Amino acid sequence: MLPQRQIRAQYDARTIVVYQAYSPAVADPAVRANRFVPPFSFTRMTWIKPSFLWLMHRSNWARKSGQERVLAVRITREGWEEALSQAVLTTADPAHVARAPVHVQWDPERSLRGAALNHYSIQVGVGRGLIRTFADEWIVDLTDITAQARKVAGLIQSGNASKAQRLLPAERVYPAPGACAERLRIDTSA
Repeated sequence: MLPQRQIRAQYDARTIVVYQAYSPAVADPAVRANRFVPPFSFTRMTWIKPSFLWLMHRSNWARKSGQERVLAVRITREGWEEALSQAVLTTADPAHVARAPVHVQWDPERSLRGAALNHYSIQVGVGRGLIRTFADEWIVDLTDITAQARKVAGLIQSGNASKAQRLLPAERVYPAPGACAERLRIDTSA
């Protein structure tokens, strides 16, 4: 049985990939600029998710209104860990959550077919005070992966789950930053 709460992500020595889904009006200019630009909102919290399948569940495989485009957002590990260092769980004291620059919640991870699994995926809400830093300093690359998402969805719908599985990003356990592991309930056991 997997530990309940681990960060599972695609990452390398310098970066980690998180996913977001947007309307074409937001995604197109962002992809062209290789960073978020208006009409992306710099005045409201933005949620980043390292789990591809969780975002596919949330965006209904890029079919939900306003979430028709899926972006793989490669950010620095330094930025990711900075966000986690400032985060509080959304289940904490409401006054503490309201003041926190970053929010974290754990939601059931999803299977290829969208079923809730018995372990959790981290969602990180970057607040208004850090959005410019996220957009201008942490982002290394933005890639539109909508076509890949739709191809995987089509394979699932046509009964080719094994082919679909091979197209998923290679996610593995991300080493929990020690200082925030306990506070954010990240399991550090293997």
